[in-house]
Amino acid sequence: MHLKPLFDGAAALWLMSQLAIAFPSAHAQDAPNPESGQPAAAATPASDASAGQCRHGVSLLGAPQMPADYKNFDWVNPGAPKGGTLRQWSMGGYDSFNNFTIQGSGAAGLTLLYDSLFFRSPDEPSAEYGLVAECLSYPEDFSSVTFKLRPEARFHDGKPIRPEDVIFSLDALKAANPQFALYYKNVVKAEKTGEHEVKFSFDMKGNRELPLIVSQLDVLPEHYWKGSDASGKTRDITKSSLEVPVGSGPYKIKSFEAGRNVIYARDPDYWAKDLPVAKGLWNFDEIRYEYFRDRVPAFEAFKSGLIDTWSENSASAWATQYDFDAKKKGLVKQEMLPEGRVADMQGFAFNLRRDKFQDPRVRQAFTYALDFEEMNRKLFYGAYTRLDSYFANSELAAKGLPQGKELEILNEVKSEVSPEVFTTEYKNPVYSSVSDLHKKLGEAVKLLAAAGWTLKGGKLTNAAGQTLDVEFLLVQPDFERVVLPYIENLKKIGVNATARMVDSSQYERRVKSFDFDIVVHSIGQSHSPGNEQRYFFGSAAADREGSANVGGIKNPAIDKIVERIIAAKDRDELVAATRALDRVLMWNYYMVPQWYLNVDRIANWDKFGRPEKLPSQSPATPVLTWWLDSAKDQALQAARGR
Repeated sequence: MHLKPLFDGAAALWLMSQLAIAFPSAHAQDAPNPESGQPAAAATPASDASAGQCRHGVSLLGAPQMPADYKNFDWVNPGAPKGGTLRQWSMGGYDSFNNFTIQGSGAAGLTLLYDSLFFRSPDEPSAEYGLVAECLSYPEDFSSVTFKLRPEARFHDGKPIRPEDVIFSLDALKAANPQFALYYKNVVKAEKTGEHEVKFSFDMKGNRELPLIVSQLDVLPEHYWKGSDASGKTRDITKSSLEVPVGSGPYKIKSFEAGRNVIYARDPDYWAKDLPVAKGLWNFDEIRYEYFRDRVPAFEAFKSGLIDTWSENSASAWATQYDFDAKKKGLVKQEMLPEGRVADMQGFAFNLRRDKFQDPRVRQAFTYALDFEEMNRKLFYGAYTRLDSYFANSELAAKGLPQGKELEILNEVKSEVSPEVFTTEYKNPVYSSVSDLHKKLGEAVKLLAAAGWTLKGGKLTNAAGQTLDVEFLLVQPDFERVVLPYIENLKKIGVNATARMVDSSQYERRVKSFDFDIVVHSIGQSHSPGNEQRYFFGSAAADREGSANVGGIKNPAIDKIVERIIAAKDRDELVAATRALDRVLMWNYYMVPQWYLNVDRIANWDKFGRPEKLPSQSPATPVLTWWLDSAKDQALQAARGR
């Protein structure tokens, strides 16, 4: 289950999460990297007498950790002091405060403005707890879900949150963004069933994740979006806008300079501040995002104390760039925090809409040309593990040969998938010695020849006389050092490969409109995959502008397996179907897999307090659970002579 980011990035290229409309994950390393977060999961199976009860929390992986009478989460400090400013950064610029449409570039931090029906716990891989809705209920066949809204829930302008606002939100989001339309595809009816109650009906039964899919819904004020702006025009949620919106969350926009910064102020009258689901959260009076064009000036700002925290996505930088004076004096802390998320599938994604990438042998040849082992030694200080799965670091990853339920699922699409799916475990090419370079590139040449590309004058040429020209579209300057050695290997086998660096707004436009050959792409998964797989890999999403199916995958076998995932009757079937999907994806070589790390790397000026227990799925979350420690702050200022 996967929809929206929980937090916006401090050291993140948040635009990738905007493209995917998905929970990103902070272990996309040495690449455009969104802020930490973890997808939510689906609801607990209702196979017993408790079906239909109003539940304070739900989880696919057993019962939620927190009981119905919980006072606060155990990964917060419920008495955390409020105050101070948290200064973060974001890349590029922005031109909109509407993060629900694919138009424009949304500002960092917009998720701070809105409350959803339920709140996702970053400490559990698959649990959510009532926020705008006190509880939810659903029948044993999962054909609908009903939410009991809290009467005290309010928007920032003081108006109550009504069932009508919830119904409006579903319709508006589906109209504003094709990803929401796909995500909520099976939600066919929403109706008010009581003064504080709303019911959603589904067009299928047995889909265990649908109740929580709906529980993630951001609740928008109908009166605001159907009202007029300062110019007298009726607002349009499908359009970008810099008008400060009305939300219901813990923060409001205090001030901004378009494209340069945006400052959020904590709402002292936040309607949910005393609820158990919000105790100990949102402790800073202000959260400020400063914008920079690239990493270098942003990191200089962090080193000088203008930025408070830094989430590092470069192994080289982590190893070599933290020897500045404040770090040596102990004024800046540098930590690696273990996390339990499913690893992102990060890699070089092919644009399958272009004929030159249609043959899987061409894509496989590109995989043979990547010398990960040399990169890991020379560029990454041996920090990373090569990805061999779309669900690495979890039980969902396909291993060995398919057996049992997984084999049964694959046999249903046997005529539509590669034979290797059944006979051979997927393995990446390994460069273990100097001689492997010649061997692996030789294999790549053979694959390309079988696909109709022959070397003529050192250039790969097809029967039509076209050369194999490939452009790597990049947005992050320090990723050039990764791409250039790869390009050199590709040139050795006759690929006319180049790299082009563009700014974030141009990059976003080109990716949304599919104007690229190859991009670095990261797909954040959860421990409980479901409906979001349709817009990651489904044929229906391939040609929709702004699609999270960035590569344009159109594969009937994958479509069928995705539907098996969505309709899985229990955890065993879900795991089997996901492994089947993983296996088919890997053997189609839609991406050249890169690497992952199962820790969050974060540095910060030593002036913060944080809970003793950190949330397992997102341990580096200063926006959510940290606070300004006044004693540490005074000591820091004294040490800096201020």
